[in-house]
Amino acid sequence: MPVQVLMPALSPTMTEGTLSKWHKKVGDTVQSGDVLAEIETDKATMEIEAVEEGKLAKILVEEGTAGVAVNTLIALILEDDEDESALEGAETEAPKKEPAPQPSPEAAPAQATSSAAPAQNPAQKPAADGSRTVASPLARRMAEQAGLDLSTLSGTGPNGRIVKSDIEQALQGGTPTSASQPAQAPAQDTTAAKAAPQPAPAQAQTQVPATVSSGSYTDEPVSMMRKVIAERLTESKQTIPHFYLTVECEIDALLAMRKDLNDRAPKGDDGYKLSVNDFVVRAVALAMRRFPTVNASWQGDFIRKFHRVDISIAVATKSGLITPVVHDADNKGLAQVSWEIKELAGRAQEGDLLPEEYQGGGFTISNLGMYDVKE
Repeated sequence: MPVQVLMPALSPTMTEGTLSKWHKKVGDTVQSGDVLAEIETDKATMEIEAVEEGKLAKILVEEGTAGVAVNTLIALILEDDEDESALEGAETEAPKKEPAPQPSPEAAPAQATSSAAPAQNPAQKPAADGSRTVASPLARRMAEQAGLDLSTLSGTGPNGRIVKSDIEQALQGGTPTSASQPAQAPAQDTTAAKAAPQPAPAQAQTQVPATVSSGSYTDEPVSMMRKVIAERLTESKQTIPHFYLTVECEIDALLAMRKDLNDRAPKGDDGYKLSVNDFVVRAVALAMRRFPTVNASWQGDFIRKFHRVDISIAVATKSGLITPVVHDADNKGLAQVSWEIKELAGRAQEGDLLPEEYQGGGFTISNLGMYDVKE
């Protein structure tokens, strides 16, 4: 009977994850301890290893698939004495399991202590003090290549396991923690455990979109970690009081330049009168061209990076606020920006804007300085 490879629970609270990469392909020989795939959760990217020897016969969940529930069948391995015919009667879904009994509050510390030191793990390595350093194969390879001593690091994975992100943090200058302090298993919240959500059904799996590019923007998929960061920051903005920092800038040179340019402006239809707002729009446009990651918007499951620098200008009308767009603002001079803003604002007041003239934009500027509003 083929060996079933299930989506593992890499942390006590994990209910689903993203199968980000397969390290083996169909037909490859698999040895016990070989890395089969990488699983991405909202906290880290970790590897799953084969526990049986044989041949990877079937992959049921393609790499890049998000929302894979824990215990979902993701692959089948044929044992040495089996051939392809064994797949014909093989189950394509994981067997239903009875929920494991939740530990009582008194039993939780003992369970955490025993799980903190799993035995016979191929990723473990004895430390200098006789304890065992637990690390994923990928983290171990990265540490060997970088010359890092795993015993000086503390892991953020389950049961203190050292994972890829721990090595990356150490290489970026993170402060290592001595392994002489035993890794503590995450404290179990028995209240949360009783109300733990059930794994999502297999039908809820969604394929992570590939990078999509059009003439005016590129849509880039994001990791689960980036999604969680966005969710947490949105929640923070909505539920936690904020305070804002203000810096006063001396713009005497800008005002002198504005006066000089206005004094030299031609008369008639080709004339212009620059405002401070025109300088702000031009400065923002140049900054967005220099730092293109700012010229983007969050779309829930991906980030849309705009190819053009289009800046929306807030204009109050009788019907409400509207934001006409100065397209390609980084490629236009101050006089062109000034003329275009005035022309768009005038037509906005008359309700004559076309949809493409007030839709889109990667940045919005609303200026109330004419009312002596300072912050």
